[in-house]
Amino acid sequence: MKNPSQAPAADPRLPLSGFQYARAQFEELVDLALGHAKQLGAVDAAAEVSEGAGLSVSVRKGELENVERNRDKSLGVTVYLGQRRGNASTSDFSAAAVRQTVQAAYDIARFTAEDPVAGLPDAQDVADSYPDLDLFHPWSLDSEEAARIALACEAAAFATSRKISNSEGAGVSAQQSHFFTAHLRGGERGRPGIFSGGYASSRHSLSVAPIAGRGANMQRDYWYSSMRAPDELATPEAVGRYAAERTLARLNGRKIATTECPVLFESPLAAGLLGSYVQATSGGALYRNTTFLHDSLGKRVMAKHLDILEDPHVRNGKGSAPFDDEGVRTTKRQVLSAGRVQGYFLSTYSARKLGMRTTGNAGGSHNLTLTSRLTQPDDDLRAMLKKLGRGLFVTELMGQGVNYVTGDYSRGASGYWVENGEIAHPVHEITIAGNLKDMLLGIEAVGADAYNYGAKTTGSILVNRMKIAGS
Repeated sequence: MKNPSQAPAADPRLPLSGFQYARAQFEELVDLALGHAKQLGAVDAAAEVSEGAGLSVSVRKGELENVERNRDKSLGVTVYLGQRRGNASTSDFSAAAVRQTVQAAYDIARFTAEDPVAGLPDAQDVADSYPDLDLFHPWSLDSEEAARIALACEAAAFATSRKISNSEGAGVSAQQSHFFTAHLRGGERGRPGIFSGGYASSRHSLSVAPIAGRGANMQRDYWYSSMRAPDELATPEAVGRYAAERTLARLNGRKIATTECPVLFESPLAAGLLGSYVQATSGGALYRNTTFLHDSLGKRVMAKHLDILEDPHVRNGKGSAPFDDEGVRTTKRQVLSAGRVQGYFLSTYSARKLGMRTTGNAGGSHNLTLTSRLTQPDDDLRAMLKKLGRGLFVTELMGQGVNYVTGDYSRGASGYWVENGEIAHPVHEITIAGNLKDMLLGIEAVGADAYNYGAKTTGSILVNRMKIAGS
């Protein structure tokens, strides 16, 4: 059911729940900024006003640890003088400060070198209208209630077993923001091909990190729930209990001998592999030629049973957006089909650098789903362990050891050693290594245990072979 708070306010002069500023006030600020840019002589410009607010509460070992309220606001202005660009921002919404910010952007543009691809998005790419994607679900939460929820989550973890000996704490976060942005094109506004728009959105979360065991056998793990709507979060008891179960399962871990074997990535970590693919096929890396997937359009870079769909218009989706950061319309598209690259992730600027057209991805990807044509409905985690047979099941990765120029991949890891399709024992203090080119082509299976991690969704991923550095 649609949250009533997502419906447009009856009076645009009134702020939505939890905000200090109304949409009408934002529009007035943008009008002021763009009007002053025009007075200075700019014919193309963009302005955006935003406001964010939230509450974060953390507890540890049954005691309140931290309460933090955040509220921020910003106005950013970009001025184009031919093919020269200047940008400035302020958190002061007074008329004088807005004019000073526009002047600063104008002065920067005057003395900046020309860039032949700088400029507003092309008129045919701009979103003249856009759908309501139900992204705003404010959580009317005070610090006392947030602390109660966090304490209940941590208490559930402790109650799971006497072996849960400590905690890194539990936390609750309720965040929301809204913005309005508009363009000045050719000295004009308010006609097709000249963007203006904005919306409100929210993101809420609950997490806990229990510790089990003592001394050298001490282990930790965590779990969380993150949603746009608070009533869609998992219960504190469920989050706490599952975090504890994950922690307990890691007790009595051991090292393993250095080897090569298949590796199964748990679904939350598998989303990271999908993220690596996005990074490698994004405009900035492509036009700078700093990616191992340079010039990969139309080529097979993943196993031929794999597809990736991007759908920006999923209602209430964590990666949904009716338009990108430049006001370009977003569209549903197949970015990978049968392992072949069907499209990159491009902003207007990076597309022009590549001699291509924007894909509506200024600001990132939107609701990506990786699927395998081989996946069966009953390919749950147990079935994926059977497919693994003998090898490593990874549940945690550490470090940032990915070289996107060469594709080299090396990360600290922990998880479980699997024999005959069954977990044999926990494993820690190891490193897994390979090359993303080989890893993506070597994906043998994707589980039906799909998990949404931000803007990316995938099941567990089985890679045919990687190097394991152990004892």
